[in-house]
Order: sequence, then C-alpha cells, then structure tokens
Amino acid sequence: MFALVDCNNFYVSCERVFDLSLRNKPVAILSNNDGCVISRSNELKALGIKMGVPYFQLKPLIKQHGIVIRSSNYELYGDLSKRVMTVLGDFSPDVEPYSIDEAFLLLSLPEGSDYFAYGQQIRRKILKWVGIPVGVGIASTRTLAKIANHIGKKSPEGVFVMPDNPKDILAKLPVGEIWGIGQRLTDKLNRLGINTAGQLKSQDDAFIRAQFNVCVARTVMELNGTTALEMDNIEEPSQSISCSRSFGHPVIDLRDLTEAIAVYTSTAATKLRKENQKAAGANVYFQYYPEYGNEAQDGGITGTTVVFDFPTGDTSTMLNKIATVLPGIFIEGRRYKKAGVVFYGLESADTVQPDIFSYAESSRRDKLYEAVDRINKQFGKKTIFHLAEGIQRPWTMKRDHLSPNYTTDWQQIPLVK
Repeated sequence: MFALVDCNNFYVSCERVFDLSLRNKPVAILSNNDGCVISRSNELKALGIKMGVPYFQLKPLIKQHGIVIRSSNYELYGDLSKRVMTVLGDFSPDVEPYSIDEAFLLLSLPEGSDYFAYGQQIRRKILKWVGIPVGVGIASTRTLAKIANHIGKKSPEGVFVMPDNPKDILAKLPVGEIWGIGQRLTDKLNRLGINTAGQLKSQDDAFIRAQFNVCVARTVMELNGTTALEMDNIEEPSQSISCSRSFGHPVIDLRDLTEAIAVYTSTAATKLRKENQKAAGANVYFQYYPEYGNEAQDGGITGTTVVFDFPTGDTSTMLNKIATVLPGIFIEGRRYKKAGVVFYGLESADTVQPDIFSYAESSRRDKLYEAVDRINKQFGKKTIFHLAEGIQRPWTMKRDHLSPNYTTDWQQIPLVK
C-alpha cells in the first residue's frame, strides 16, 4: 500500500508555526521578488483570491479584508520540509519525497492492520513534532493514493483509505483531476468520450497505447490497482520537480553520493528548462539503511535545503551551490540506499525578475543550456554532461540485463553485417 502525505497550504502553515497571530486570518505568500501569490490560507481562498494573482492587484484588498502578506522564506520552508520527511521516516523505511510539501510512503503493515488509524497517527505526530497539518491518502497505487489524499484533505479526519473497489469514487472524478493527466490530455480524452476516471479505468489497453503515450497506459493500470508509475514518469506542469533513484548496492563514499546528486540535479534541471521554469532552491537528501549488527541502528533520511542566489535553470549554478552543503549531511559509516533532489519555488522563466547585475551573464548561460538540451535531445541523453556527474558511476541502479539503447545512443546503434 502507498500513502501520500501532503502538507496543507504548506508555505502558509510554515509561517503560522512561528507566528500564531496568523491563524484564522487570510494569508498570502508571494513569489520571488514579491511578484504574485503562490500559497494561500483557506481564509484567503474563501475570499476568491486565485493562485498567481499579481501582488499589485491584491494591494487594494489588503486593508479591506485584513489580508496578511508574507514574502517567500524558502530557508524556513525547506527546513520544515526536511523535518516532516524525517518524521515520515518513522512510519516507513521507504519515503519518496515528491515535492517540498508531499511524499509517498510504501507501507508494509501486518495483515488486518487498520490503515485509517495508521494515517491518523502520521497526522498527529507531524502536527505535534513539526506543527504542520497534513492530509493522508492511502491506496494500492500512487495514482489512487493521490486521489485518496484529495478526498482525505477535505474530510474532518484528514485521512482517507481507498476502498478495494473504488468504482463509485472514480465514476464521479473528472479525468482531468487524475495525477499526470494535464489539460492537453484531458482535451483529447474528452473528445474520445472519456470524461471521468472511471471511464478511463475501463479502457482497453491496446486502445490507450494506440491513442496515447505509455504514461497514460501506466495510469490506466494504476487506476486498476497495478503499480506501474514512478514519480519521474509523470508528465504535467510542476509546482516542484524531483529526481531520485535507489542505488544498485549500498553506497558508503561521499564522492559517489556527490556524483549521484549531480546526475539527479542535471536530470531535474533538464525537465525544469523543458517546462520553461526556474527554481528558487532545492532540497537534497540521502536515505540510509538500518543496521542490525551488535549495535542496531534505525534507517533514516539526512538532508538539507539550498537557496539559490536568484531563481535559475542553470545546472552549473545549481551544482556549485549544492556541492557545498553535501559534506554537512553525510554521516560517516552509514550505508546509503538512495539519494534525491527536489526543486521548489518554481516560476515561469518568462516572468522571473532577473538580477540586474548578472542579467547579461544569465542570458548567455540560458542560451548555453538551450544548446546543451538540443544536442542531448538529438544525439541521446548525456551526450553532453557535467564532469561532476562522474563517468563510471558505480553507484547506479543494478541493471545487469539491460538491452542496448538502440535508438538514442550512437555507440549502440545496431550494425548490419
């Protein structure tokens, strides 16, 4: 079973942890350079204020409705996010941070366990230890857990466990609200007469594969209760972008971990640029194994937050900033199973206010990475890569039976003899 734990109005909730006067008031968190609204309290939502509203449009309403404005404090949000993820590690050895404010947990409870009660335990502990309210959705796949989370967050209990047969729930859910089904896919599905999650669930696999990409086919499998999606398979405009992998064997060397983080940073940055976005910062983390020797030690996560000097999509800038903090989260003697990076504070590259003193250099760097992305798209992934990503990469996933990349690697094109 999967649990999706999602923090409620996360940025606002972080501000309220340390400023109790903000409770029960309409609160708006602004983007970089106080540009537009990126997080809203429930009280602000009740006033009809939409996400993305420019600050100058909000100003006339501040005094009238008692709206409280806060600038983005990514250092605070990143640190509280790290604390939430640490608490989640007490409930499952497999925690998958999906964004700064949500994560999947793989739950392996004994048969007959009460998953609803377990979800309530998660909520209570995070609220008590960190001060952040969360919603919990539990289901047999990530996609169904996402749906369950949306239901749970709107319920008084804050927890929802998807029934074994979710037919009635999916029949009422618009297809556009499914994780990974963006507006473009929604329009096409609607034209084919597929308007609800229940209708998508019942489609023939061959028909879906003929009409759409493999991600939609995997989504249909997930709606039917078969685990088929990883977080990196989802194609949708992102509020945060992440990349993580499990290692092929336990990793104990900081150099290998640094290489892995460099690869994941580069991969996530490519997706960031593809969506024409820039990031304000990143959360980076290592996940380590429990130990069962003479001195038993629990497994867990160690991580930290990096705030970039200004929003960027420049991989080099990110790597230089992130590399400085990794020694501080490395625990000597532990065996690491996984690492990851999560970008947050995303904004459209077209609307980000550039740093006036580095605008020319930033523009040149943007053009550089436009060229890098074009080359890698044409000649195959990692045709051009940063040396920080390593060459041998002994830490990568174990794939002893991997077939050649016939269509994306010049060195692996089949030869006719």
